[in-house]
Amino acid sequence: MKKMLPKALLLTSLVLGMSVSAFAADDKKKAPEVMSGASAKMLADTCTGCHGFDGNSKGPATPSIAGFSAEYLTEVMKAYKSGDASSTIMGRIMKGYSDEELAQVAEVYAKKKPVSAPGQKFDEALVKKGKKLHDKYCEKCHAEGGTSAEDDSGLLAGQWTPYLQATMADFAAGTREMPKKMKKKVKKLTKKEGADGMTALFSYYASQK
Repeated sequence: MKKMLPKALLLTSLVLGMSVSAFAADDKKKAPEVMSGASAKMLADTCTGCHGFDGNSKGPATPSIAGFSAEYLTEVMKAYKSGDASSTIMGRIMKGYSDEELAQVAEVYAKKKPVSAPGQKFDEALVKKGKKLHDKYCEKCHAEGGTSAEDDSGLLAGQWTPYLQATMADFAAGTREMPKKMKKKVKKLTKKEGADGMTALFSYYASQK
């Protein structure tokens, strides 16, 4: 014959079971902020494996993010988190952070000093042409030869060329949305200069120290 649980114990078990079920259901709706309470530096340090301790990447497939404006970097990370921006791994990583934590990370890297990609090769014969194209099509947003982030846009000077090429390929494929002003300028540039114009631009940015 099975032993019956005392009524008080049975009631407690039912209440606990209901509480756990409710917590699990609520947990599916809203994931906990796993990094809550961490300092801005601690949060930013989780990015060093790919973007370097100082925000200057050592690998050509990963962008350097030192010196980006905090506003721009925050919006980019939020776009990865929401899925509005296409990614291989960034989308999954960003989901582990709250929007407030992403803003804290951006503030840390905005204060870092950008350094040109080390040992990067470029076509010296195209640098002069690339500068002219930059001045005509890109300078308004990517000011001071692509070295300024004051207009809430990414830094281009000294950036890894393979990363810039991959980004432009994403824009062209539609897997990443191109800002309206940029789309207009890029269309004019490619219509007049073709793929060679973009190559000249990349050479100019790679030449920047």
